[in-house]
Amino acid sequence: MESSEQDWLALLRRGAVIPAHPLALTADRKLDERRQRALTRYYLAAGAGGVAIGVHTTQFAIRDSKFGLYRPVLELGAEETRDTAAIRVAGVIGPTLQATTEAALARDLGYHAVLLSLAALREASVDQLIDHVRAVAEIAPVFGFYLQPAVGGRLLPYSFWRRFAEIENVVAIKIAPFNRYQTIDVVRAVAESGRDIALYTGNDDNIVADLVAEHHFGGRCVRIVGGLLGHWAAWTHSAVDLLDRAHDTYHQPLDPSWLRLAIEVTDSNAALFDAANQFHGCIAGIHEILRRQGLLEGRWCLDPNEDLSPGQLEEIDRVCQAYPHLADDAFVLEHRDQWLR
Repeated sequence: MESSEQDWLALLRRGAVIPAHPLALTADRKLDERRQRALTRYYLAAGAGGVAIGVHTTQFAIRDSKFGLYRPVLELGAEETRDTAAIRVAGVIGPTLQATTEAALARDLGYHAVLLSLAALREASVDQLIDHVRAVAEIAPVFGFYLQPAVGGRLLPYSFWRRFAEIENVVAIKIAPFNRYQTIDVVRAVAESGRDIALYTGNDDNIVADLVAEHHFGGRCVRIVGGLLGHWAAWTHSAVDLLDRAHDTYHQPLDPSWLRLAIEVTDSNAALFDAANQFHGCIAGIHEILRRQGLLEGRWCLDPNEDLSPGQLEEIDRVCQAYPHLADDAFVLEHRDQWLR
């Protein structure tokens, strides 16, 4: 393994902020390359350890032939991060042929790992799922993904995760079932496997608690060391500070103020991600914050019908006023013009 490979893997295992990268569009819903690059520069300047591109927050429709944006946005991300220490993660979806094709493209473009969604294999058996993962893992390191059923995922039993953890080229797992029982299934499977697999939260309803919790299974203490989150695609500078402070708690008593912060972050996520409306406005909510900060020109999505839900704008206003310490507006204002150069 080359030293550069060792560096990204060491950072991944230590724990990092990895924003799920949005898609910057013009008013006519075309790729805004200038602002797409600016977003990547923002994340790196904010201290993020990497970026995840081609994932849900980037919009799955980028793969549609009428847009043809999957490769272009991956290329832009690779160019902006090439001379940095950032972990590059590419989203990979679909049945095995599509997933392996996307994984090969990501590998060839210099991505370190692929975030593998299993949403397209809703009826597959555990054996079929494991074969699918193995096929992708032969091409690129796999970042597993437990996606909540409410937004297209499927229930995955402990037996699946235990076998998943045995696959040699699995390097990390994003845990996002929004469910404590299912989260524990993944953590226990990794602990009992004995593998050094990095665990990342995607549980938008429990981000802070995930980051400070200690899990003991099979004589091992296992932690969720970072987050790969659409929520961290906005207010990223503050998210980096949060993760740094969470890491500092590992060897000291947990201050009760973390419980208050956990509620504040979850409340803000509910507004940005439109939990009240089954997450319909989750991408537009992130876009709205980035629009207010001047990083995006608007909150447009590829689908003209995808926008904020009724009442969501008022909820975003409320949490912005209630929790100004969660934002990073001053940081963005200071550097925005440089990123938009």
